[in-house]
Amino acid sequence: MFHKNIKLVLVALIVGFAVYQFVEGLIGNGIALLLLSTIFIFLYFRNEIILLAFLRMRKQDLEGTQKWLDRIKNPEASLTQKQQGYYHYMHGILFSQKNLTQAEKHFKKALKLGLNMDYDVAMAKLSLAGIAMQKRRKREATQLLQEAKKLDKNNMLTDQIKVLQQQMKKI
Repeated sequence: MFHKNIKLVLVALIVGFAVYQFVEGLIGNGIALLLLSTIFIFLYFRNEIILLAFLRMRKQDLEGTQKWLDRIKNPEASLTQKQQGYYHYMHGILFSQKNLTQAEKHFKKALKLGLNMDYDVAMAKLSLAGIAMQKRRKREATQLLQEAKKLDKNNMLTDQIKVLQQQMKKI
């Protein structure tokens, strides 16, 4: 909801007022204000709109996810680099249902910007492998599939990887 720089300014103002409260001897107020500032620090690193979009995606509400993502007007200015990666990652998932070329573009941009979790990187590469396979680019699909297999440390994507490998044998 707030621009990332506004969040930092709010943190600075709240911490400054907390220090003033400590100097005045109001220790409880200072501690409460410091705890309040941690909320804004958390929201600086985890954008609230992206968190709400992930909740919608978890409920399989793709229209709701799109509505939340549409609220971000200028992602390059208002999001950090990793948040931009997740912004494009979710757009890739949404477009994978409609337009494979757009989905491929968003997944590649998400990988370029970076994702925090290895599982998310593996999922993006697995999706890119599926898109490459549908576009008859077998070598690229094989390479992406191997990278996704290496990144899937908890074996959460093994079934999808096996299905794609079986489909690739048919090509």
